[in-house]
Amino acid sequence: MRIARFSIDGNVAFGAVEGEGPDGLVLDIIKGIPYAEFELSGTKVPLSKVRLLPPVLPNKVVAIGRNYAEHAAELGNEVPDVPVAFFKPTTSVIGSGDAIEYPSFSHELHHEAELAVVIGRMCREVPRERVKDVIFGYTCANDVTARDAQRREKQWARAKGFDTSCPLGPWVETDLDPSDLTIQATVNGEQRQLGRTSDMIRSIEDLVVHITEAMTLLPGDVILTGTPAGVGPLHVGDEVAVTIEGIGTLTNKVIKRG
Repeated sequence: MRIARFSIDGNVAFGAVEGEGPDGLVLDIIKGIPYAEFELSGTKVPLSKVRLLPPVLPNKVVAIGRNYAEHAAELGNEVPDVPVAFFKPTTSVIGSGDAIEYPSFSHELHHEAELAVVIGRMCREVPRERVKDVIFGYTCANDVTARDAQRREKQWARAKGFDTSCPLGPWVETDLDPSDLTIQATVNGEQRQLGRTSDMIRSIEDLVVHITEAMTLLPGDVILTGTPAGVGPLHVGDEVAVTIEGIGTLTNKVIKRG
């Protein structure tokens, strides 16, 4: 099931995405919240009549760096002995169709297409065999990075945590095997990144176990699983799209921060 979060007539709701094709998609509004037992209301609205919002509002986004060997190599980094984890704040999260604001402190903005894991229940110290039980679903993500700031600052808080640096969407797919999916990024229609999730150094199970050894994850929290090779520059006016097999396409335009 594809679960979207959207706004219509000033109201925010969740809905199940039904149909196919850009003109045939409708939202069946959900009664309640999708992390618990819910019912479909039967009230349907065309997707074209709503504004898509970030599919979740995470308490935290835990991102993983250098989880694809070719990406680590393209930036001159070694594959780390343990997963490299960092946070992106909730203020960095935007949805599909929202604008990425080019930060004033950077002159080298990069796209990073990633598979995002959405957590469905509160969990801590999750054993490997229970990881699937705590996952709500998967969505597309773009770990937008101020690469020059990342190089000069020891911590990545500004380089990867600035406002609008975490596009998520367009919706959450709850019925998906994430082990071997095509993931790609295009800029103005030109392909920049193309990889497969099977090339991850550490699996989703590895990452959930590793993260929950240290912290509690809450419903709606998001894990970014790393990016394949091919990251590159974004400029004001560019349109960047992240497409993941079985999920859909997340699209954002880069604008100058006003």
